[in-house]
Amino acid sequence: MDDATREALAELLLTLADDEFVLGYWDSEWTGIAPMLEEDVAMSSVSQDEIGHAKAWYELLAALTDDDADRIAYGRSPGEYRHAALMNHARTDWALTVARRFLYEHADAVRLESLARSSHTPVAELATKMRREETYHLMHFDVWLRRLADAGGEARDRLAAALERLWPDASTVFTPLAGEALLVEAGILPEPLDALRRRWLERVVPACEALSLPVAGADVPPAADGRTRRTQDFAWLHGELTMVARSEEAATW
Repeated sequence: MDDATREALAELLLTLADDEFVLGYWDSEWTGIAPMLEEDVAMSSVSQDEIGHAKAWYELLAALTDDDADRIAYGRSPGEYRHAALMNHARTDWALTVARRFLYEHADAVRLESLARSSHTPVAELATKMRREETYHLMHFDVWLRRLADAGGEARDRLAAALERLWPDASTVFTPLAGEALLVEAGILPEPLDALRRRWLERVVPACEALSLPVAGADVPPAADGRTRRTQDFAWLHGELTMVARSEEAATW
């Protein structure tokens, strides 16, 4: 692998890891306060899965770049993270969590389906393993989307408002990467990200339309800063998730 392709692969791995890492931390906040006991347990499990997936991607990145996975995860400033802008939003209420999870889980499913065919064996193997685990996340939040939509009243209104708020950032999971052309040429990324975005739209838009939920703005391509734009909400989360690591920077976690 030449240096340019290696750098492009490192960029891809960082985006994959940061998406899972940040979302896992946001949703871990539901532990103890989810709408019901069963969901308290479920969200704790889902969040743990996501952070575990982030760890696997970070370790692959560390091996590629001769770095340390813990340093990558916890040793960067907020502006150095490369998660999609969809994960910049604070947790707020349950409806926003369900809406974001619905949008992201389908995006991640499309992405993992493609990466399972990657020419880079470590990526393909990890994506294949994660697909099996992520299937349950996808089913869980599909059920919750319908549950809130069918509930009517405030639950449905909050869900609709959350989708309207999130649609402009939802496609940022597919923000073009600087080295994307090299990754596609090498087969590491089997398809361009825009092709994955269109496939994602074919899943999420009909699902929302079937429930008469808003889809305005769903097909707007991601902004160029879809993986570099940061918010004060994420700055707060960064302080929380790095607090322990910063307390003793020389420690091994």
